[in-house]
Amino acid sequence: MLRNNLPPATEPAGLNLAVIGAGPVGLTLALQAAQALPGARVSLFDARPADKDVSGDPRTLALSLGSVQLLQRLDAWNAEAAQRILEVHVSQQPPSLPALLGAWMPEPEVRIRAIDEAVPMLGAVLSYGAIVAPLQRVWLAAAAREPQRLATRFGTPVAAMKPVAGGVEIDAGIAERFDLAVVAEGGVFSDQLRKGVSHDYRQTAWVGTVQLANPRPGVAYERFTRHGPAALLPLKDGRAGLVWCVPSDDDPVAELTEPQRLAVLNTVFHAEVGALTALSPLKRFALGLNAERSLTDGRAVRIGNAAQTLHPVAGQGLNLGLRDAFELVRALGSSQDVDAVLRRLEWKRGPDRWAMIAATDFLARSFTWQVPGAGAARGLGMVALQKLRPVKSALARQMMFGSR
Repeated sequence: MLRNNLPPATEPAGLNLAVIGAGPVGLTLALQAAQALPGARVSLFDARPADKDVSGDPRTLALSLGSVQLLQRLDAWNAEAAQRILEVHVSQQPPSLPALLGAWMPEPEVRIRAIDEAVPMLGAVLSYGAIVAPLQRVWLAAAAREPQRLATRFGTPVAAMKPVAGGVEIDAGIAERFDLAVVAEGGVFSDQLRKGVSHDYRQTAWVGTVQLANPRPGVAYERFTRHGPAALLPLKDGRAGLVWCVPSDDDPVAELTEPQRLAVLNTVFHAEVGALTALSPLKRFALGLNAERSLTDGRAVRIGNAAQTLHPVAGQGLNLGLRDAFELVRALGSSQDVDAVLRRLEWKRGPDRWAMIAATDFLARSFTWQVPGAGAARGLGMVALQKLRPVKSALARQMMFGSR
C-alpha cells in the first residue's frame, strides 16, 4: 500500500535529477521528487510544447486505489472528472464450463466489491487528459515558485543519453550532466524497440466508448470470450470505456461497420450489462509484452511503459508505473548513496513488477491456446476464486496496492 507520509528527506545533497517524459508517470515522479526531495534539482523533459492542451485527450484509463491516493497527496486529483469503481464483475462467455458440466453449474463469474474490502473504492476511471492536466498544472506552479531548482524543458526532445562517471549525460540540444536520469517516456507496443523480455500476442485492442441503456454506476465489467478479453470501464453520463481484444491475424472487428460492431458487442457481455445503445468510432492498438530485465542501467532508470508494456487484460500498466515512481522517490529520500538506492530499487520492485508481468502474460497467452478444455479450466478457476473469499480479497488488495 502507498503510505500516507514519505520518510524525512535525506536525499543526496544537491542531487541533479532528469525526468524524461511528461506523461502521467513522468509528471508524478517529477512532482513527487519536487515535494519530497527539497534539496534536489529536477529537470522535466518532454518533446511536446508546454502550451499544447492535453486536457481534452479522451483515452480512458483505470487507476487503482493506491494510484488515486498518490495523486490526492500530490494535490493533482481531479475528483469531478473521475468515476469511482465500486465493483469489478468478471465473467466468461459461453460456451464454457456449463456446457461441459451441465446446466446446474452457474456461469463462471467473480465479483470484487469495495464494500467487501472496507475501502471507499477499488479505483477510478478517467480520461488521460483528466490525469495529466492537473499533474502538469501543479508541476508548473511548483516550477514557477522555485525556478532555480525546478526546470520545465517542454518542447525539448532528448536526442541521446550516455553514461558518464557518477552520472548520465543527456543531449537535448546541448549536452548536460545529471546525477540520475529517469526515463518515463515509453509509448505503445507497436512503436517500441524490443526489450529483453518481449512477445507479440498478435492481438489487437479496439478502444472507444459505448452508451449503456441501463448503466450501473461504478461497476466495471470484464468478459472472457473465445477471441480474447473485453472490458467496460464506467464513465460519467451512462457511458463506459471499451477495450475489446481480438486476434490480429483473423480480426473479426476490422471489416465491420459501426452498427455491425454495436450489434456484435451486444452479444459479447454478461446479461447484467444490458443493452449497448451507441458506440464511438474505435481506434486499434497492437498488443504485446515488452519489458526490460532490469529497471536500472548505471545511473539511468526506466519506469512505466519505458520499463514494461503489458497486455491490458488486468488494466494495471499505468498503476505499475506509478508504483515505480513512488518507490524510487521514497528510496531517494531515505539514503544519500544513489548507487545503493538503485540496487535496492531493483530488489524492492522485483516481486510486484514480475508478478504483474507474469499474470498478464499468462492470461493473454491463454486466449491463444488450442488446448481442449482451456476455457473450462479458466472457468473452474473463476468459480473457485469466487467461493474462496480470503483468496479473492488478497487478489483485490494486489490490484489496489500491488505487492508489498
